[in-house]
Amino acid sequence: MRTAVVRIGVDPSGQMSADQLRAGMAALVEIAKAGGASLVETELAGLPASRREVELLMMGPDPAELTTSAVSMCAKAFGGIPVPGVVTYISRGTDDDASGVLAGFGITGEIERIAGQDGWDIVDVTLRKKDLERIPESRIHTALEASLNCEVRIRTR
Repeated sequence: MRTAVVRIGVDPSGQMSADQLRAGMAALVEIAKAGGASLVETELAGLPASRREVELLMMGPDPAELTTSAVSMCAKAFGGIPVPGVVTYISRGTDDDASGVLAGFGITGEIERIAGQDGWDIVDVTLRKKDLERIPESRIHTALEASLNCEVRIRTR
């Protein structure tokens, strides 16, 4: 399962005091833990209002679902109306990460990992020719190599 970093703005208007922000962070730590997530510790009070956003580490493939859950957690912890931010994924170079990259393009493929002669992993990804008609192979290749940090070979069927 992939790990998402879900960013949520908790005080975009800058109306909360430093004590309110600290209390909200303390509450969010507990709420996140109960919800199977974790929180990247941040001193929100020291940030400009436009950057007062929390980062929740959450497991799951669906960014919309994760964002909805994170907004709910933040609303409970801070009150007000949290503002959804960007969702990114942490890559550990696993086959799940490769599947997630493909899913981001709206495709699936067969993934096979082998050890190269020098001991480094090589990932063979087999895609449908039909999928490559709408997405350039070079974009998929670049995204997979960046995510996996190893050699990637794309084949078609």
